[in-house]
Amino acid sequence: MARPLPRFVRPPPGTAPLGRAARWRLGAGLALLGLLLPVQVLFADRARLAADPDWRPWLEAACGRLGCTLPPWREPAAFVVLSREIQPHPSAPQALLVTASFRNDARWPQAWPVLELALSDLDGQTIGLRRFRPSEYLGGTPSRPTLAPGQSASLALEIVDPGNRAVAFEFDFH
Repeated sequence: MARPLPRFVRPPPGTAPLGRAARWRLGAGLALLGLLLPVQVLFADRARLAADPDWRPWLEAACGRLGCTLPPWREPAAFVVLSREIQPHPSAPQALLVTASFRNDARWPQAWPVLELALSDLDGQTIGLRRFRPSEYLGGTPSRPTLAPGQSASLALEIVDPGNRAVAFEFDFH
């Protein structure tokens, strides 16, 4: 003999059980929600996932179809200095002229980096350090927001001469 269901599980009096069509619609609706949840999670977390080289191609393809945007790729270590030179400024006393060129060796276009220039003394101690925005080292706003893979750029900076203590300089990208 079957025991009756508890009251909180029983349907309210006067309600009919779901028919076959209603159950099918309910099941299809739940299945659709189950499929949309991962899409929503990917869309909401696309900025973080776009920084992962395994996910980026998939997200670029999806955003190409869906019309969404991804933040530019950021891999500062993929910028490589090709040449660099520091010399007394030809027309300004007490100033130095720093010129350099660098290349984007990342697999994707990258936003222009912030350039850090550090001057050091004979003991390797930093005596001067400054970060330059792209508009400062390019002499104006870049014509494009990103550097393509393999694209090179040149820069020129005029800085105050720190005197004889500065014997070395180093670039870093952020």
